[in-house]
Amino acid sequence: MHSKLIVPELEAVEINGMDRGSFLLKSTLAVGAVYGAAAVSPFVQRAMAQSAMGDIDILNFALTLEFLEADFYKKGLASNLSGKTKELAQLLGEHESAHVDALSGTITDLGGTPVKSPTFKFPFTDEASFLELAQTLEDTGVGAYNGAAPMIESKKVLGAAGSIVQIEARHAAAIRLLRKETPAPGAFDEALQEQAVLDAVKPLIAA
Repeated sequence: MHSKLIVPELEAVEINGMDRGSFLLKSTLAVGAVYGAAAVSPFVQRAMAQSAMGDIDILNFALTLEFLEADFYKKGLASNLSGKTKELAQLLGEHESAHVDALSGTITDLGGTPVKSPTFKFPFTDEASFLELAQTLEDTGVGAYNGAAPMIESKKVLGAAGSIVQIEARHAAAIRLLRKETPAPGAFDEALQEQAVLDAVKPLIAA
């Protein structure tokens, strides 16, 4: 892997799970750590295309991501958060848990089996590092959903994923406001189409 980490806290997130979704999520975070959130979307799209993932596989990847986010806020609330940070973590955690339930139900309705939650460990030590990681995870989640969207075949499933990614983006904006940052720095998300990045992450893509 590239020696210089743009987002080292992403590499420090531990995911203990061996299923397909867990592996792809680990790889997604690794790409984000080295190249930043702009690299996540094209990586996820390329990985899913090369792995021939169907709608249920994609939903299970999304479910693994939601497990991560729900557990992150749960662990944050179990730490020493206070005031507005604690209130926001409570709200966002409820959202992520609702996403877990919705995705699990959709997978079951489609005749699939929802994956089990991996176990996670997050590298935050105080309120400031919690918020910094929260922003990074939400940005990464938005990139992952956007990367997965073109691979979804069912319009119903695509609509469900779209309704979730909108909320994830609002989460990121709310966290930025709490950190006294601009909630939407640009009119468009940064696009990353450099072939060099995609070539660099090929070893992380499941065959």
